[in-house]
Amino acid sequence: MRKYSVLTLIFIIVITSATYSQSSENQLNLMPWPKELKLIDGKFRIDTNFLVGLKGDGDKRIFAASTKMLRRLDARTGLFFKQDFITPENNPDSANLTIICAEPGVVKLGADESYVINIDSLKIEIIAPNDLGAMHGMETLLQLLNVDEKGYFFPAINIIDEPRFPWRGLMIDACRHFMPVDVIKRNLDAMASVKLNVFHWHLSEDQGFRVESKLYPKLQELGSDGLYYTQEEIKNIVQYASDRGIRVVPEFDVPGHATSWFAAYPEFASAPGPYKIERKWGVFDPTFDPTQKATYKFLGGVFGEMKNLFPDEYFHIGGDENNGKQWNENESIQKFMKEKNIKDNHELQAFFNNNLLKILTLLDKKMVGWDEILHEQMPKDIVIQSWRGKDAMIKAAKEGYKSILSNGYYIDLVQHTDVHYLNDPLPEDSPLTFEERKRILGGEATMWAELITPETIDSRIWPRTAAIAERFWSPGNLTDVKNMFHRLDRISFLLEEHGLLHLKNYEMMLRRLTNNNDIVPLKVLVDVLEPLKGYSRHSGAEYRQQSPYTRVVDAARPDSKVGREFENIVEEYLSTKNPETLDALKSKLIVWQNNHNKLVPIINLSPVLKEIEMISLNLSNLSQVGIEALNLLRDGNKAPVKWINKARALLEEAKKPYGQTEIRVTKAIETLVFSVTE
Repeated sequence: MRKYSVLTLIFIIVITSATYSQSSENQLNLMPWPKELKLIDGKFRIDTNFLVGLKGDGDKRIFAASTKMLRRLDARTGLFFKQDFITPENNPDSANLTIICAEPGVVKLGADESYVINIDSLKIEIIAPNDLGAMHGMETLLQLLNVDEKGYFFPAINIIDEPRFPWRGLMIDACRHFMPVDVIKRNLDAMASVKLNVFHWHLSEDQGFRVESKLYPKLQELGSDGLYYTQEEIKNIVQYASDRGIRVVPEFDVPGHATSWFAAYPEFASAPGPYKIERKWGVFDPTFDPTQKATYKFLGGVFGEMKNLFPDEYFHIGGDENNGKQWNENESIQKFMKEKNIKDNHELQAFFNNNLLKILTLLDKKMVGWDEILHEQMPKDIVIQSWRGKDAMIKAAKEGYKSILSNGYYIDLVQHTDVHYLNDPLPEDSPLTFEERKRILGGEATMWAELITPETIDSRIWPRTAAIAERFWSPGNLTDVKNMFHRLDRISFLLEEHGLLHLKNYEMMLRRLTNNNDIVPLKVLVDVLEPLKGYSRHSGAEYRQQSPYTRVVDAARPDSKVGREFENIVEEYLSTKNPETLDALKSKLIVWQNNHNKLVPIINLSPVLKEIEMISLNLSNLSQVGIEALNLLRDGNKAPVKWINKARALLEEAKKPYGQTEIRVTKAIETLVFSVTE
């Protein structure tokens, strides 16, 4: 590969500088949206002679990444490109796409991830200081692919792009439900496609210790049900992530959430055993004894072994939700606290964490923990992950600590995409100073695994996490929710390219629920249902690790596209009174009104569907109310009192959840009712 100096690259970047074009938002489906772009006249058309060449100083990672990009492009277009692999020997100077990167990048916090794309009718260039930025540029290029009656093309464009935050993560809990290697890898591919760069891997919990330890083998033998990652699998996944520019930060949660540790080694707990793996969800009592020297020798051994598997400089110790019950009831621990003048459990945990910090420092690791580890006794070089609220993150930044935000990005709570999208780690009205703002490293979406399995995890992560990825990467003033959803639909489709099952598994799950009968009536219903939000689903059933996660609530999506689009049409009609919009609304409502009678025979053949029979009836009744409200609006009439009382009663009934699901369109139909009663 021909070498280009950094100064040469900077010169190229400067002369191709472009400005942000608001009008281009309606023409492109990019996510994350670049920092700067400018559409220009022209198209670069693709044919079977398309060639890729590399210039600069790169290693095998950039050759592999560019080959993979070429194969993805070939698969989409079906053009039978003649270039099979991009290698130092197969690296043409006459390429249509030239990728220029100065050097291999180092996958670490703060790495330069910038890139430039220049496309005209004759050539394409991706220019980056290193291969990390070049790989981001390739993902953007693939999103730019378009088609018209003449075939496939890339629009002529200039893009200058770099991330807003250096820490852009996704956490996957592989403990409460184990996630096999293929689940992790397909999600790493998806992360790379939307420019996320940190895979936070939650690896120990009350329900399982998920990594092979050769030093303490009972951890996986007694603490995992045989479901764990071998050390070779860990190394393979870490390399797989690095090849995609993604850091892997392991989390071993201590001192609480530690039951699986004690199933193997009860002597390190704060109360005598025996212990067994926890099968339910919640906050449990078992906690490490912070007063034993043997505890730190044990943890030092485990962490030291894990250091050889996880090369990233950061190491997550968890530290959350220690209820302190075992500490309070242990006379020896209470005596220790008095002798050391430790006033409460929070201070005792700071003592524990400082001892862990000494271990990690000797291992050349930097500590990350949930916001409970924030304490005045902790040094400033730790990183706080804020999950309980932004106040903790702001407090940490003001006190000199670096932070990452997860509050507002708990995707397991199945909130709507816009809730996450408009949650900014650093909003314009942040009370932090310029120096304090620099301590906000970014954020992480968190996928806790109480209510997911390998079958459903993708539908809970994607596509919403693509919108979160944009919040971490793109300029903070990018807040157009409707435009985000428009682009997200395309990105959701493209994510299937990585083997994700968030779309594919939906109808499969419905087929199982109908016992392979007609799924259309069930799909009509479930398309407008959503799982209960927040933690309310836990109060409706006693879920355990081996419970069935195959019901309607598991198939229903967190953010119903059909429901959201109906809300938009209602909003449009109320502002325009357009007859065509009225017809579109009535058409949807008539389908929902008639659907219950079609679904009942299927429910009768599938008892698992009995729990949603009432919500199906409620959707039918609700739709009838909506049709009547539209007729009143069309005719310019106000609703009679008798109708109003009936409509309100049906609305209240429709708001009730069944099968731990709720109807997404209830609020929109309520808006129609209010519009004829005011």
